Amino acid sequence: MQYTAKEQAAALSAIFQAAGLVERLAKSGQISEEPLEPLIGSLFVISPDRVEDVFNGYDSLLTGRKILNDVLQRQADAIQADTVRYALTLIHLERKLSRNRNMLGEISQRLQRCREQAEHFGILHENVIASLAGIYLDTISTFKTRVQVSGDLQHLQNQGNADKIRAILFAGIRAAILWRQTGGSRWQLLLSRKKLLNGLNQL
Repeated sequence: MQYTAKEQAAALSAIFQAAGLVERLAKSGQISEEPLEPLIGSLFVISPDRVEDVFNGYDSLLTGRKILNDVLQRQADAIQADTVRYALTLIHLERKLSRNRNMLGEISQRLQRCREQAEHFGILHENVIASLAGIYLDTISTFKTRVQVSGDLQHLQNQGNADKIRAILFAGIRAAILWRQTGGSRWQLLLSRKKLLNGLNQL
């Protein structure tokens, strides 16, 4: 199936939205639910018909689209280095995950149980976030390469924040899967900047 630059830009925006929220939460201890909800919700979307269905529409990716635009436009004064580092690490980790069938199977099984929990409590309930964080901690976080989160120790040591950060990183991996499925790669970030900007403008 052929994917458009618009769909690739959407998937990449979701990765940067996750990365940006992690940076904000680690440094300030607070994030809005509005950009968080579509990311967490994407973890429970298994067989979407369209890319926009994964995030319940492209408007839910406004935060990530702005960050990605700054990165592609090379707006040095607006770019947060940690956010870019997190995004690139998520793309790298997804490649490792895609080659680990056993881990993918475990994640799928545990997400099914977590989906039932989300249907009962709501996707942003602390129990659901903790369960998603547990899946990330037991699977993706065991790779030698990890997302090294920098921030205020007070916020990082708060259990609720730590769970949210891991759940968001998990959602970032989901977005990275979509990025690969739409034909995205690390090289495209370097070589297809104009194409991605065009896709971003279409969003």
